Amino acid sequence: MKSVTGFEASPPGARTSLDDPTPDDIVHAVEDLNARMAKARTSIGRVIFGQGRVIDETLITLLAGGHALLIGVPGLAKTRLVQTLGLVLGLDDKRVQFTPDLMPADILGSEVLEDSGGTRSFRFIQGPVFCQLLMADEINRASPRTQSALLQAMQEHKVSIAGHYHDLPAPFHVVATQNPLEQEGTYPLPEAQLDRFLMQIDVGYPELEAERQMLIATTGLDEDKPTQVMTAAELLAAQRLVRQIPVGEGVVDSILTLVRNGRPDTSPLDMVRRHVAWGPGPRAAQALMLAARARALLDGRLSPSLDDVIALAPPILRHRMALNFAARADGVNVDNVIARLIESVA
Repeated sequence: MKSVTGFEASPPGARTSLDDPTPDDIVHAVEDLNARMAKARTSIGRVIFGQGRVIDETLITLLAGGHALLIGVPGLAKTRLVQTLGLVLGLDDKRVQFTPDLMPADILGSEVLEDSGGTRSFRFIQGPVFCQLLMADEINRASPRTQSALLQAMQEHKVSIAGHYHDLPAPFHVVATQNPLEQEGTYPLPEAQLDRFLMQIDVGYPELEAERQMLIATTGLDEDKPTQVMTAAELLAAQRLVRQIPVGEGVVDSILTLVRNGRPDTSPLDMVRRHVAWGPGPRAAQALMLAARARALLDGRLSPSLDDVIALAPPILRHRMALNFAARADGVNVDNVIARLIESVA
């Protein structure tokens, strides 16, 4: 009998692979997870066309146990991606459309007074946040009060209602979206709250052939359907496996150099000192470490490399840095700065 990580099940009371894994246990678990992720990619690719990088970065975010912020114009299948992920990974998913009049109770839930047989008592009714994968559509359209309620739940994995804490399901992930074009009537997320997202994933237009395939596949009578390849328990086991993967000293040094070079006070790079108002904090280094491990597992490798760090630097750093007026005057954007940071460690 196989466990959720692919290990052989142990007799009661015996040492389990999750408790004290041997190198062979980890190798088998990585191979099993890579096979499952390959099936997940194929299943998602049946309904999401031309967004391979976005799919991979979102899967890496979930494997690392984090939350993702999708930035893209309407019509690029962001909502459908989250719905498909919920089905493929066996997660209980829900969607909330954020609007300016949305209140925290509309997301978290509220207590109602009930009268049962002459006895009055309060009963907590759970909001949509009590799920395993929450789609927060156009999160910047909600008021700061509502944004804060959700972002606190993202960080603490629990909500507080009338002085009582209620634990959220495990795993718990939020995939939020923002429209980069329409900014009227929006409330931009503060930098400290943006830092709660493991990655900012920019969603672009598909290539010509992918868009052609999408047109043919989605405008007929029959559409292909994704299939479930994992369960929530297997995703939790995969997230534990990510934290067991060894990381070489060279990769750790590269992560530290990349992050610290992005801070204007201590950076040796002239571009950073001139154009960056504030740089990435320690949470960026933690995100790079976890995401690099997850990317290695997604590719079936036993340890991350410098290539993983370089590939993940843009989605992990772009929402954790702010440029000053001099950068705007010189036509420098965040991606230009990140490219220079990558050069410093490549």
